Amino acid sequence: MKERIYGLLGRTLKHSFSVPIHRALGNDGYALFELEPDALDVFLSRDDIGGLNVTIPYKRDVMAYCDVLDDTAREIGSVNTIVRRTDGRLACYNTDAYGLTYMASRAGITLSGKKVVILGSGGASLTAQYVAKTAGAAETVVVSRSGENDYQNISRHADAQILINTTPVGMYPHTGELPLDPAQFPMLQGVLELVYNPRRTALAFRAAELGIPCGEGLAMLVAQAKAAEELFFGCAIEDAENERILKLLRQTTQNIVLIGMPGSGKTTIGAALAKRTNRTAVDLDEQIVKAAGMSIPQIFATSGEAAFRAMEREQAQKWGKESGLILVTGGGIVKDERNYQSLKQNGRIYEIQRDLGLLPREGRPLSQSSDLAGMQRERAPLYKRFRDVEFENRTTPEDAANRIWQDFCDNVD
Repeated sequence: MKERIYGLLGRTLKHSFSVPIHRALGNDGYALFELEPDALDVFLSRDDIGGLNVTIPYKRDVMAYCDVLDDTAREIGSVNTIVRRTDGRLACYNTDAYGLTYMASRAGITLSGKKVVILGSGGASLTAQYVAKTAGAAETVVVSRSGENDYQNISRHADAQILINTTPVGMYPHTGELPLDPAQFPMLQGVLELVYNPRRTALAFRAAELGIPCGEGLAMLVAQAKAAEELFFGCAIEDAENERILKLLRQTTQNIVLIGMPGSGKTTIGAALAKRTNRTAVDLDEQIVKAAGMSIPQIFATSGEAAFRAMEREQAQKWGKESGLILVTGGGIVKDERNYQSLKQNGRIYEIQRDLGLLPREGRPLSQSSDLAGMQRERAPLYKRFRDVEFENRTTPEDAANRIWQDFCDNVD
């Protein structure tokens, strides 16, 4: 008897988190199947299919191959889970609705009796429309780039109470992009963000600034996967598994970001952390030197601090969107508020503190020409603004790395 295959079917899957999620649920053989549209017919005729998840752009296309279509999938009009039954028939389902419902509940956001505005009109929008309907939303409005309700006339729906983003705006690698400003809706009570990479999108940051609860896409991704596994193997999995796997994913994918005064020990601690965790350490100052083709003192001497800060911002944007890294930053990265979102979107930020008398000056243009005590006073509130944790560098780099790693594993959120 052939061993059955399980995995994710899609066209571009390089940055999918599905494999670690399903393997954490016990499905060790779960794999990725990247296919072009003309390969669907042959692939879905395979008799060794055990179960598949389906993602962009095939959630509607696969419906033509379904022998049995679940009522939820039929009403939504898209499929994200396929199971080959023992009689050979393909049974198709949609577990995204469960995932979105779980995400909303987890964030304390209710749709019943509310006016819901949904951004986007694709397959994910269909799921959001179904969830809003079944939850008893008072009114549901779909906003797209063209049609009756678009981004030019969205002010007519300023009384929206719930905003659901089903578009890919702000998704890796185009992080930092905002589909619209939720401040346009003064009655807004909740935001549901389906994008799960990065961990914190520009929309999530803006919602937080406005004090509006925001559901995160990663919670939806994990929950729909759990429901799919139940269908694959015909067994119930406790909802507590959603939270266990969500924390595990955060530990795996979130960056550890080190900030602090020049010479505070960020580089040596970062190297120790890389060794301790088997992660890659990326020193943003080294990346600037590599990109510029000259040392940092040369950059300051030839182009000035403003040019250096622009290069620094570019590297923060480039590396902050990646996952599972140790990011070592320059001492002045906190001088530009825009760097906060770049570093925080996928990271937990540690300020490394060290006695001023122990801070070296060699090779550091600003340290050589400045009063370090004055620099520290100026930057202290900026470090406080950026950091999640303040950490005193008082022992060995290895001890520091162990303590930071323990905090990260215990508290990454």
